Amino acid sequence: MAPGRRSRTLRHVTTAAELAFSDSRLSVRLAPRKMALFWSGKSLVAGLWLWFLCVVVADDGTQKCEELRLGQYVCADPDINPATQEPVGCANFTADAPCYPAPNISCKDYLGNITIFNGSGIGFFRPFPCRNVNGYSYKVAVALSLFLGWLGADRFYLGYPALGMLKFCTVGFCGIGSLIDFILISMQIVGPSDGSSYIIDYYGARLIHLTINNETFRESQLYP
Repeated sequence: MAPGRRSRTLRHVTTAAELAFSDSRLSVRLAPRKMALFWSGKSLVAGLWLWFLCVVVADDGTQKCEELRLGQYVCADPDINPATQEPVGCANFTADAPCYPAPNISCKDYLGNITIFNGSGIGFFRPFPCRNVNGYSYKVAVALSLFLGWLGADRFYLGYPALGMLKFCTVGFCGIGSLIDFILISMQIVGPSDGSSYIIDYYGARLIHLTINNETFRESQLYP
């Protein structure tokens, strides 16, 4: 064989060996990725199957106690804190009170257990609205405004020292400011400076200010 032809043959053999070696290295690199994709696919299938078992199969059609109709349960009145006159455990303007399904009612309680109730078991907890109070009494504020409003005692009590000093120096704006403050405090328009609510008897008379915002709307009146 001629020397030139032998060198070309050796060059082709070397190139083929290099290509085979590079293909083997590429296969080694791609193998972990293929395995990872394979196991991730199996994990996805296993997750979907577990969700199906938990949501579809586990839902046996038993009614939740929260979905009972009126007359099938009774809710107890919330426990009132005598110091704040708000339900015990008030947080984020809500407090929970226990509700008891009627006897022989079967439903899922708040723990997810299917129970046949006898009238004394707690089925769920119903949220009740409550207010944020910080020690300011409505009765004290009204009394100070009525008897010592011309000295600014009501404004001092509610946390408005500048207005209280101004009323003290002007004798309640010559009585006019004292009268206006008495009306505003009595109607609960003026409250504590920290934004909290007055301490008022929970079962006493309270004023609720109705407002229209993004969460409420005015419905059109339909006349016959």
